[in-house]
Amino acid sequence: MFFRKKQNPHPYDRETWKPVIRSSICTGEKVAGFQNLHTGKFSDVMLIRTPGDLEEFRRLYGIGEGEISTEY
Repeated sequence: MFFRKKQNPHPYDRETWKPVIRSSICTGEKVAGFQNLHTGKFSDVMLIRTPGDLEEFRRLYGIGEGEISTEY
């Protein structure tokens, strides 16, 4: 009731997908997701409004700090 259950990281295929932050040049809006290494297709997961949202994305998928690239 008072404590949250600790969630395990969601798996993703590291051979096929890479974590990417897409940032709009005009509005500055950021979207976190994964880009297919073979086709280049981007699959968005969540909107990044605060640094806490980015930390949540990294925690959910077990992504290290240097593993995420930013795409404009």
